[in-house]
Amino acid sequence: MAKEDITKLMKKQDKIRNIAIAAHIDHGKTTFSDNLLAGAGMLSQETAGKQRFLDFHDDETERGITIDSASVSMIHNVKGEDYLINLIDTPGHVDFGGDVTRAMRAVDGCIILTCAVEGVMPQTETVVRQALKELVKPTLFINKVDRLIKEVKLTPEEMQKKFVAIIDHVNELIENIAPEGYKEKWKVGVGEGSVAFGSAFHNWALSFPYMKEHNITFKDVIDAYTEPDDNKLKENVKALAEKAPLHEVVLAMSVDHHPNPVDAQKYRIPKIWHGDVDSELGKSLINCDQKGEPVFVPIKIVVDKHAGEVASGRLFSGTLKQGDEVYMNLSKRKTRIQQVSVYKGAQRTVVDEVNAGNIVGVVGLRDVFSGETVSGNEIEPFEAIKHIFEPVVTKSIEATKAADLPKLVEVLKQVGKEDPSIKMEINEQTGESLMSGMGELHLEIIENRIRSEKGLDIKTSAPIVVYRETVTKEGPSIEGRSPNKHNSFYIMVEPLEDNVYEAIKEGLIPEGRVKKKSQVVAEAFTKLGWQGDDVRNVRNVYKGNVFMDETRGEVHIGEVIEMVLEAFEMVMDQGPLAREPCTKMKISLIDIRLHEDAIHRGPAQVYPAVREAIRGSMHKANATLFEPLQIHLIEMPDNFLGTVTKLVGGKRGQMIDVTQEGTISMMEAKIPVAEMIGWSNDLRSATEGRGSSSIKDQLFERIPTSIRDDVIKRIRDRKGLAENQ
Repeated sequence: MAKEDITKLMKKQDKIRNIAIAAHIDHGKTTFSDNLLAGAGMLSQETAGKQRFLDFHDDETERGITIDSASVSMIHNVKGEDYLINLIDTPGHVDFGGDVTRAMRAVDGCIILTCAVEGVMPQTETVVRQALKELVKPTLFINKVDRLIKEVKLTPEEMQKKFVAIIDHVNELIENIAPEGYKEKWKVGVGEGSVAFGSAFHNWALSFPYMKEHNITFKDVIDAYTEPDDNKLKENVKALAEKAPLHEVVLAMSVDHHPNPVDAQKYRIPKIWHGDVDSELGKSLINCDQKGEPVFVPIKIVVDKHAGEVASGRLFSGTLKQGDEVYMNLSKRKTRIQQVSVYKGAQRTVVDEVNAGNIVGVVGLRDVFSGETVSGNEIEPFEAIKHIFEPVVTKSIEATKAADLPKLVEVLKQVGKEDPSIKMEINEQTGESLMSGMGELHLEIIENRIRSEKGLDIKTSAPIVVYRETVTKEGPSIEGRSPNKHNSFYIMVEPLEDNVYEAIKEGLIPEGRVKKKSQVVAEAFTKLGWQGDDVRNVRNVYKGNVFMDETRGEVHIGEVIEMVLEAFEMVMDQGPLAREPCTKMKISLIDIRLHEDAIHRGPAQVYPAVREAIRGSMHKANATLFEPLQIHLIEMPDNFLGTVTKLVGGKRGQMIDVTQEGTISMMEAKIPVAEMIGWSNDLRSATEGRGSSSIKDQLFERIPTSIRDDVIKRIRDRKGLAENQ
């Protein structure tokens, strides 16, 4: 495959397919991607599945300018026509769900990969939800079919039943999650060919249309695997892979059932971009117009030794070439593109220009981050990429040698860009920084990357769980006086309504300070049942809290409101109980008394007064802590059910549900994150290594009163806070 072939196909938008593979951990995604690459002539058939071509973070071998598993481009011929297939491989472990969410922004179709034996797992459900939220059309591949024949020894009828159950489960998910208008249309089915099954490890696959066309039956597969002689079995399987090669079947399914970028952008753009679709730019985005204004959304930033930061992402409209000046809408600055590239396999190949509808690499976007909107001129940015779970486990991290401090700061900034679901708080003065992630494993992997890839020796603390502070009832209006006693702020705090809090979390109410005439915010609050004045008084939506200005006719309010909002944000970042972030509160400024003279009402007077008033009202409103809990799906042989029940109970966990399939038990349990440290080891030892668990959901709940004071004291001691701070 030559560079020329790719650049030619890039311009033929009806011949492009942008797809992602999404699955539960260990269901065989990487082996599957390797086989697709091998089939498209990117890898030798022998190494496919063994080489783990897309997993080269571990092996630090020099591979030219290979990029991360962000993108791989292949050319595939279907019925005599060449197609350019841009594939994004996504991780399966829930701790890296953020990568999956970002990948879905760049693609139009996804292959849901599920294991024939284990069926649809919680993480599969999560990725399907992420795909449908971004209006990405699913197809289904059922992997590891060989295990059903060899290990589980099912009859053809039982296998068919098993497949039907998996397909029904996926369709039920689509029915429940897909937006109106897509619930029926996007269901997958064997008959129309949007379902395929096979074995990625043995490199074969089948779909109904392929079986009809090539005269292969399911009996052929069963016969191939029921051969007792090992050598003959190998030959049979090899023959099967020659007769029905995985890449042929799967890529043909993608060409037939996934949309091309022009068709997809017609319905995807209104969902992920909230600008005016009738404007010139709107039309250019909806039509994926190569001649329109360039609009590029990066979804993965990788640091390349030679080129620096490479932003890999989707070009939704226009054309980009070296030397073009572009505007970064969220960072609010201009920059110049140094290089554009496409992917040839997983190698990055520099080209003269890249066109709309493709997944491409761009060098020169200084300090860019995933989810930025890069365009020719200032435009309405794309909707923020919402991650399903927020980071709840934190570790402090510092360089072992003091001299490495500047390098640590650089590395942490880099890591924060490469994986935006990791939150970094960098303290350049003390050298101790905080790193927050989805769970213990997430942080461990990032630490190892810092040591092995960035070559930096670091030490980290034990994991710390981040709580949230909130109130449980309405507090009175409390006066906060400025240090010079000339200004007073009267503020009250109350719990925020559940539906408003959910809407902020879902992204239906945008976060940020509210401009006077913001239609979007006004409409969102009105839909939730708020009335005129309340809607008009909203001034700030910050980290799940709402600030209202209810003052009337105050002459100088305009001069101090920004300072008041800054002080409000400071308290929301560090609440009064233990300096933990606050959540789910409505804070109202009821009245103010200000000194006539502006010199007496500067930040040094306003900040302390506002902070004192908010904290005072919170104390009177039964301030308490919310702790993060995770709902886990735990799978184990049924004879370990008793031990696991005990283990969950010992971690303050609650059992929600237990189901049984054959000799396997599945337990759904809700466990506080604070008790989850060391969880995977505990589960392994309780089940002799045969239990596994995956996170299904995350929520915050009020901490039990019996341990509340103890937890607050522990956090305050850890932070070195004196009694009255």
